[in-house]
Amino acid sequence: MLRQLGFTILAATALSACGGGDPLRITRSACPAVAVMQHTGDVTLFTPPASRDADAIDVTATMTNVRGACSEAGDRITTGASFTVLGQRTNTSGARDVTLPFFVAVVQGGDKLVAKQAGSVVLRFAEGERRAQAEATAQAQVSRDAASLSSEIRERITRKREPGDADAAIDPLADPEVRTAVRAATFEVLVGFQLDEAGLAYNVTK
Repeated sequence: MLRQLGFTILAATALSACGGGDPLRITRSACPAVAVMQHTGDVTLFTPPASRDADAIDVTATMTNVRGACSEAGDRITTGASFTVLGQRTNTSGARDVTLPFFVAVVQGGDKLVAKQAGSVVLRFAEGERRAQAEATAQAQVSRDAASLSSEIRERITRKREPGDADAAIDPLADPEVRTAVRAATFEVLVGFQLDEAGLAYNVTK
């Protein structure tokens, strides 16, 4: 699954040009971006479980409204992730609870899994109701040192560039060494349903 993730500098770097002759400045946050891992934001349960026919669909659920909150205090950067799970069932007879496992993973540089934890969320369907909704939360930590750039790289990124400078319009990330350092210090917190191979294959192909 991780090989399917493209590297982005999401919430890691932002470039802004100031008017009036002020130098160009770059700001960077060490807080990880929070998102849903590709192909894991939906889950479909079948009856019988081995079937993949449309008329065998039992329950479907989707992660939505994913939110992140970051605390940079201390040596560890703590990121809280919260999301909503929207569920739907085909058989509305009786009240029913459906427990869905999920994961929270810390990914470095877009493709390196450095930590993973498991959790679960319960959809509670009331008698006669087709839909249910639940809220879930997760938390992950990243070392501040690992998410920080060296003073040399920071200087190369943030040094003042006046509009008349030869490299004023050149993105510092065009430098391979700078790009590699920023990538290594960039983390993402990814959430998703814990799917087996069949469930993942179904999501990829549907």
